[in-house]
Amino acid sequence: MLQINVKNEWSRLRAVVLGSAINNGPTPTAEEAYDPKSLEHLLAGTYPVEADMINEMEAFNQVFQKYDVKVYRPEMIENYNQIFTRDIGFVIDDTFIKANILPDRERELDAIQYIIDQINPAKVVRPPEEVHIEGGDVILWDDYIFIGTYKGSDYKDYITARTNIQGVAYIKKLFPNKIVKEFDLVKSKIEARDNALHLDCCFQPLGQGKGIIYKSGFREEADYMFLVNLIGKENLFHITRDEMYEMNSNVFSIAPNVVVSEKNFIRLNNWLCENGFIVEEIPYAEIAKQEGLLRCSTLPLIRD
Repeated sequence: MLQINVKNEWSRLRAVVLGSAINNGPTPTAEEAYDPKSLEHLLAGTYPVEADMINEMEAFNQVFQKYDVKVYRPEMIENYNQIFTRDIGFVIDDTFIKANILPDRERELDAIQYIIDQINPAKVVRPPEEVHIEGGDVILWDDYIFIGTYKGSDYKDYITARTNIQGVAYIKKLFPNKIVKEFDLVKSKIEARDNALHLDCCFQPLGQGKGIIYKSGFREEADYMFLVNLIGKENLFHITRDEMYEMNSNVFSIAPNVVVSEKNFIRLNNWLCENGFIVEEIPYAEIAKQEGLLRCSTLPLIRD
């Protein structure tokens, strides 16, 4: 039995599901693009190629090996994108929640079923059909569960709106002893620099009481101020519109003082080092072109 346990984003990692770029399939057409950033690169002819993405994910895997983290990988589906495991499921405390994802990504869940089968079945849940929720929108801070959502009346028109208000209500009911706080995110179908696809695209807590934030990713300033008041402005690294676009908030913590980051995030990485973090820098800029980065590629199963 896998004794899953995740209570926050920074405690020492012991086991994780890391996505895979092997046999990733053909480059999608513009019509098949899920998000404005992928579309941008498809139209520009700069969409990432499989070999580069495999190398980037292997660099990530090597960091996990260095820290003695047990790494699970999805079973390979031929010609299929299986990079972003954060979308398909997530762990809160000792419960595994299967995400209700876009219908044509359902097979990604099947590819990690062999891992889910090792978890106590009583601790594996699947929300009802009307509940939309993805792991990128769910951020854990011990007693708090932060959830990104989109409250616009045009929710159904946005493929970039991934977690609905029913998803928030579902988590509140599932974890009555937690403080569940939702955040209304800015969405755009056409401009990637104005699209907070998930909460982890504009906010990321780190160990040692620090965090990364993008103020303009929140539709309501009160939501941004909630986090500033909770964490302290002096403890937050504020990223710019372009840094949000490059996914600077989508780093991944292996321990309270160890952060895996993209090697080109110069300003962020310097700040992390100045604040006492060990920064494991890896190349991940090609994968970032699909509007996902390090946190998106991981599904933590066990943290201390």
